[in-house]
Amino acid sequence: MNDNVQQTLTHLNEVLQKSTSGAIVLPSNPSIDAVAAATALYLGLHKMGKNVTLASSSKTTYSLSTVDKIQDQLSTSGDDLVISFPYNEGSIDKVDYNIQGNNFNLIVTPRQGFPKLDPKQVKYNYTGGKLNFIITIDAPTLNSLGELYSSNEKQFQGKDIINIDRHLTNSFYGSVNFVNKTSSSISEMVLKLLQSLGVEIDRDMATNLYAGISASTNNFTSYSVTADTFETIATLLRFGAIKKTIGKPVPQRGFQPQQPMNPAFNQPRQSSFPQPRFNNQPDMVTPIEQVEQEPKGTDAATPQDWLKPKIFKGGGGLV
Repeated sequence: MNDNVQQTLTHLNEVLQKSTSGAIVLPSNPSIDAVAAATALYLGLHKMGKNVTLASSSKTTYSLSTVDKIQDQLSTSGDDLVISFPYNEGSIDKVDYNIQGNNFNLIVTPRQGFPKLDPKQVKYNYTGGKLNFIITIDAPTLNSLGELYSSNEKQFQGKDIINIDRHLTNSFYGSVNFVNKTSSSISEMVLKLLQSLGVEIDRDMATNLYAGISASTNNFTSYSVTADTFETIATLLRFGAIKKTIGKPVPQRGFQPQQPMNPAFNQPRQSSFPQPRFNNQPDMVTPIEQVEQEPKGTDAATPQDWLKPKIFKGGGGLV
């Protein structure tokens, strides 16, 4: 690890140690590597006692641990309890409360003609927490965060922004920029960060990071793979990583026979070799002896003076 990377990690460590709550933010349509790195970092910061949330403006369905914690709002839990449930316009008549003994009862009355609230659809979470830091993952610019940034620009102001990225076009917009443009993956960088923070890597974290590196390097065949990459993989396996490959879902299509582009391909090839004959009639063969023998009666048909010398006269004709 070179001195610049070590200085960056030291600075990053100082920022996180003094902070209590923050958010890890992913870009729009994040890659498998980005989600794997973000979820592993989320688990690691929780082990440090940090109040951290995961956020992305795009829905993510990768089969990774803690991916269900990703929300579409830039907030962190606080002291305010939020009760949420599906709502249709005009379906609620009134909201009231009463206190019975030591119980506080919130009463939601549906409007006449609308179905009553299904308790299975009620969700609870805390909000109102103050963000001390924002960690961006795999985002070359703040605008690449999509609606999470465009709708919450004020929340980014005055915050410690930790920029973790490997894009060649990264604009170094963070107060701490952990940017390595030659790294094989974000997951490889996040492992270095977690180790510098002294976080104990568990199996879920190791498995996510392994999947991220595998996806980013096309199963370790990319030109960006180095000896350090394989050392990282060995480390993750020692931490109990389960070797699995996470891929984006491919839409299923009905079978369609492929048609060749050139119509000439539809024609069967004509063989240039002679074709065998399949008739049962034997070929007519003339015996050698018969060919070499002269036909009978040849001598009788030859004139007697054929062998005499021929003399030509001046007036023409033969003597």
